[in-house]
Amino acid sequence: MQPITSFSGRLVPLLMENVDTDQIIPARFLKTTEKTGLGENLFHDWRYDGAGNPKPEFVLNQPRSNGAAMLLAGDNFGCGSSREHAPWALLGFGFRAVISTSFADIFRGNCLKNGLLPIEVDRAVHARLRSLVEEDPAAEFGIDLASRCLRLPTGDEVEFPIDEFARHCLLGGVDQLGYLLQKEPEIRTYEQAHDPRVEIQAGE
Repeated sequence: MQPITSFSGRLVPLLMENVDTDQIIPARFLKTTEKTGLGENLFHDWRYDGAGNPKPEFVLNQPRSNGAAMLLAGDNFGCGSSREHAPWALLGFGFRAVISTSFADIFRGNCLKNGLLPIEVDRAVHARLRSLVEEDPAAEFGIDLASRCLRLPTGDEVEFPIDEFARHCLLGGVDQLGYLLQKEPEIRTYEQAHDPRVEIQAGE
């Protein structure tokens, strides 16, 4: 997992509410256990018609989405099943962050474990982001995870909340297992400094 410190890029609006994980990546694409290649099927049933041709009216098929780093989503984004493939598909398309007024808890956790930054903002900030994108689809937004700030094209900054342990892992580019492996020397030192636990026999 690549460390996240700060980055910038364009913001793509997809403002439907209650978008579930089966819409993010339909179940028929979940046969793989690989994280790569899912981006082309992100929002598949919205992006393509029955013949597999891209729908030009869908935002991800428009030039403004090429190389975009952030998705501006509607409320309760990522509800539904617990599939990790949803953040994999978003990352595979090129998104590094999703901004919404709220996320489903399991989806939020899966994002944080896989290097996709879920940023929750209040409705006033969300409305302002939408307005800025509508005024200039090419506008650049910035994210600084170290300071927990979303930087707007106007120069204003908006602080966002994030779990401190998740933030630590994202800054270091490690998942939970990677974090534990980093602590292996300390664990070994502790074990060497303490007597093995005495096994207690039943009845004692």
